[in-house]
Amino acid sequence: MPVSTPPAAPTAAAAAPARDLALLTTRQMGEADRIAIAGGTPGIALMERAGAAVAEVAARHAAAGARIAVLCGPGNNGGDGFVAARILRERGYRVAVALLGGSGALRGDAALAAGRWGSAVEALSSVASDGAEVFVDALFGAGLDRPLAGEAAQAVARLNASGRPVIAVDVPSGLSGDTGLAEGPVVRATETVTFFRLKPGHLLLPGRDLCGPVTLADIGIPAEAALGAIAPAAFANRPGLWSGRFPRHGSETHKFARGAVAVLAGGVAGVGAPRLSGRAALRSGAGLATLFCAPAALIAHAARGPDALMQRALADEAALGQVLADRRWAAVLAGPALGLDARARQLVAKLVAGEEALVLDADALTILAGEAALLSGLSRRGAPCVLTPHEGEFRRLFGREPAIEAERSKLERARKAAALSGATVVYKGADTVIASPDGRAAINATGSPALATAGAGDVLAGMVAGLVAQGMPAFEAACAAVWLHGRAGERLGFGLIADDLPEALPPLLHEILARTV
Repeated sequence: MPVSTPPAAPTAAAAAPARDLALLTTRQMGEADRIAIAGGTPGIALMERAGAAVAEVAARHAAAGARIAVLCGPGNNGGDGFVAARILRERGYRVAVALLGGSGALRGDAALAAGRWGSAVEALSSVASDGAEVFVDALFGAGLDRPLAGEAAQAVARLNASGRPVIAVDVPSGLSGDTGLAEGPVVRATETVTFFRLKPGHLLLPGRDLCGPVTLADIGIPAEAALGAIAPAAFANRPGLWSGRFPRHGSETHKFARGAVAVLAGGVAGVGAPRLSGRAALRSGAGLATLFCAPAALIAHAARGPDALMQRALADEAALGQVLADRRWAAVLAGPALGLDARARQLVAKLVAGEEALVLDADALTILAGEAALLSGLSRRGAPCVLTPHEGEFRRLFGREPAIEAERSKLERARKAAALSGATVVYKGADTVIASPDGRAAINATGSPALATAGAGDVLAGMVAGLVAQGMPAFEAACAAVWLHGRAGERLGFGLIADDLPEALPPLLHEILARTV
């Protein structure tokens, strides 16, 4: 049933924040550079602005007149380093520059930047161990596609052992900007400076940890022209991506207009998990959440009250059909402590064959993984479906798909899984990726190790269901739930239990609705 005030379709103005959150692959970033140059901005001008941004960050980590060592590679990343070195010298710092390979190997703008440096270039081994107070890592950028070896690997080892701040240019050397993975030695940066837009590797693990805080510098690439041509489909998951679709209810709303969620529960042994999910759905704004449990568990659920959760017995798939005949149910959540028995398998099969908006988690994912026909049936559904697997569940669901197994990037694995299943996939972890069947994807960076606690996933599934039930599109609902769940974990900190998470949502929702986040 539609909400009383449906989320508005995105306007051009609403799309602007999402454009600002775009993530670019290394290939797309190269295209953005080419568009800027074709539009009249010389490549050396882009390099000068990039180097100036690096110099500004390096200076924040150095005392006046300190010794700063800049390690340059043979490409444009090294060119940015030469510019930064020159600017830092002009600001009174004692700067040493080392170059991997001979200066004769430099080409184009990088060679021009090295010429403007105009001073001696030292041996890489000496600069990486000469007692500088700050190091600038300009060896290799995001496009590196091989492990570091030889002199470069030795330099990285010395940087990491120095105990001094290391400022990485674009990404830490040795890290893939597309996957966030390192095939070999990699710099552990104190801070990273990148340009125009973030790359997936800045947010995917372990890249996010290796980068440290990331400064995003504007170097004069025309955003509208570049992003219009590139049409990026990956984004950083922040409120600007989905707040324009967040449910807002009018004064005449009622509980069914705010969305009714049916939570399918199992037997007596699993009373807690579905209750966490149902409560999270309510705290996310849904008007009604009802637990449909095995008949033997009804008394156990009733003994937990009184509270805002309704509970009803549900014996089998025929009874589920009768429940779903009431079209007021706006979303169905199945999985948390549902069980793996014949009743659970029948209920999941009934849902897959139906047309209700679904959120499938936990036991429901295990059932799907064991029955290929059910999993393939998701792609034929006309209603939205969200899957919320953690790493182990993801591998059970999609590990037999060669195209997914061969993909090293978590972002691309999630995208391919969403395309295959026809469902929005929430590939959980400290770097959760949310992927839509239409190709859009988002990488989340909120969260805390405190969320590694029993029941936290049940809460997340309930939040997704609560937002979907209010009419929020599946991709945006999943992105919002993941971000809010992570932020709640950050604010509560260690000592939280899953029961605390739904109660932490109202202040966060107030901030979102007030547009203050």
